[in-house]
Amino acid sequence: MGKSRTKRFKRPQFSPTGDCQAEAAAANGTEPEEDDGPAAELLEKLQHPSAEVRECACAGLARLVQQRPALPGLARRDAVRRLGPLLLDPSLAVRETAAGALRNLSACGGFEVCDDMVTKDIMTPLVALLKECSTGLDSNEMSPQETKDQNRNSIENIANEVVNVLWNICECSSRAVSIFNKEGCLEIVLKYLSRFSTNVDLAISVAYCLQTVTEDNPELLKSFSAPALHVLESAMLSPVSSMEYILLKTLVAGTIWNLKDIIPSKSQAEIINAILKILSEVLEMDAGEMVIQMKETETQRMKTAAQTEDTLQNVNGDDLIEDDEMEEIPHRRKVRRKTFISDLLPPTDKELRETIALLTAQQTALEIIVNMCCSEDPTDDEWEELSSSDESDAFMENSLSECGGQLLSPLCLSHEVHTALTNYLIPKKIFEKTAFPNSIAVDVCSRNPSWKPLIRKMSTIQCRALVCLQSLVSLLDVDHLGGPAALQTLAQHLSQLLFSQPDFAKHVDFLEAISSALRALLQTVASKNIPQCMTPDQLLTLCRAGIHSSNVGVRVNVVSILGITGSVLAKEDGTLDTLKTIGCFLLEVATKDPSLVVAGEALDALFDVFADGKEAERASVQIKLLSALKEFQPVFKMKIRKEGRAKYSPDQLCVLDNVKMNLRRFVAYQETVEKRLTT
Repeated sequence: MGKSRTKRFKRPQFSPTGDCQAEAAAANGTEPEEDDGPAAELLEKLQHPSAEVRECACAGLARLVQQRPALPGLARRDAVRRLGPLLLDPSLAVRETAAGALRNLSACGGFEVCDDMVTKDIMTPLVALLKECSTGLDSNEMSPQETKDQNRNSIENIANEVVNVLWNICECSSRAVSIFNKEGCLEIVLKYLSRFSTNVDLAISVAYCLQTVTEDNPELLKSFSAPALHVLESAMLSPVSSMEYILLKTLVAGTIWNLKDIIPSKSQAEIINAILKILSEVLEMDAGEMVIQMKETETQRMKTAAQTEDTLQNVNGDDLIEDDEMEEIPHRRKVRRKTFISDLLPPTDKELRETIALLTAQQTALEIIVNMCCSEDPTDDEWEELSSSDESDAFMENSLSECGGQLLSPLCLSHEVHTALTNYLIPKKIFEKTAFPNSIAVDVCSRNPSWKPLIRKMSTIQCRALVCLQSLVSLLDVDHLGGPAALQTLAQHLSQLLFSQPDFAKHVDFLEAISSALRALLQTVASKNIPQCMTPDQLLTLCRAGIHSSNVGVRVNVVSILGITGSVLAKEDGTLDTLKTIGCFLLEVATKDPSLVVAGEALDALFDVFADGKEAERASVQIKLLSALKEFQPVFKMKIRKEGRAKYSPDQLCVLDNVKMNLRRFVAYQETVEKRLTT
């Protein structure tokens, strides 16, 4: 069977206001019209002689770019070229809001917008502003204390926006990463990171950026000196235990993992232990309980603040209510209006910030572990590939190398990582994270609009944990996973997760993650001759639901699961009817699924199920497998020839060619089986 591949996670993009709000705007009927009048008006005001007007225009654009339908109009009017010069505006407030607008544009626009931003030379003013901020922070140290504090806050706020724009663009553009390397940006962002004790928000932004630019970037790795590594080490080992610092340490741990190739071999075990110790501590925390506790704290704080405000009003009268510069917000508190960018963004209370930081840290920790478990060949992102079934692993590796890539090279953990994973009980903690989110926490979040997005974050952690579980089950020895009994318990757990949701097929992310974990588990159990815990009927229920998913990964997984199950049943007596059901199912998928990737996996599964065994031979004859495959063989060849180059990567085509070759061999084998059984 084909080896299941693990998804290698990329860093998520970020905007100051969270996720892009096009969908929400559409749902509320507030999406912009086709006419890009607002964009034209705001862009025109960028040239206004008043700094305050320019600042307000940038702030308006920062909100507008989050609505996806507005992006084409902004592109037509060359918004990037018009915003770029404002990064170096004489007004610090304009610089900050211009950078904020570009930050949102790069986060919400995706790959094409980011690539276009590089084409329009946004990196020149961006790098210039990055360097000016660094110089400004140095010269500010000589100013009087009060002026120093004001200037530092303004400069650090600008730097934070700039680093986020860099992060978003470098995530999408290799040209941007190349400019980052050549312009010496590393030294500057490390200087910002070194200020983590006084500005953790800026440090977190830098850590996100570093995680992106250090991945698969050998040119940049050469620039890391001993002092640079010391800055990372200091941040990672910070004794502060707030949730934001926990997130910072997790992100820095991911960056240090990316630098493993430049770490001396004698220090690698120590570094890996330090990384996994941090990840272990992050995963040990109960996020559900944290949500409940923090929401209670917020409620009590706001209640106390409201009572205090009422007391002050009773003492001083209601004069404050008449102030034109005052605005009422929930819980009857009054706050003075501000005129800078933060006022245009949703309020983020301390408790909510802390909770989001923990959830993000846990998601990041799981993604780092998955990446640590991934092979490091160039095809890590193509994690749902096919393989041929009837050749040895050595033959497969050699064949695929000839096709231009080690697509199915064995995924191996170094001894140090293997040891550290088990020492810090990582498998156990990941297992715990695969459970559904705490129902009380979900209920608490669902009743408060500002906390409601955390429900999705908690579900994402569950899905990441399932993918992480897939990696560990595939790579660790059975003994390090707790032995055969633990694997059977795990199978029961996954079964309960799956079938406790009657509508599981509707939750695509969950279905893809849990089917990946089940696929890896069943492969391991079958290879070690451990009795299966899930019945064929249960697996068929999963597969019948999953095969209709629009997600190719889900369909590949369920087909592979049936192939593994069928190959085990083929060696047992009394399994004829089940094998016939499995055979008919796989045959229908192979001949009717629109994706050649899924069709190829279905053929691969058929080769496994009907390769050996008396029951398998009888079943193949009774379902007329030979005639069906003979009829499909030329169709499969024609589809590869017609669709292959347009729809599939060279590596996928290489694997499909192997499937095509094995189909010819399997047909010849089935001819001998049918002749023997019918004569």
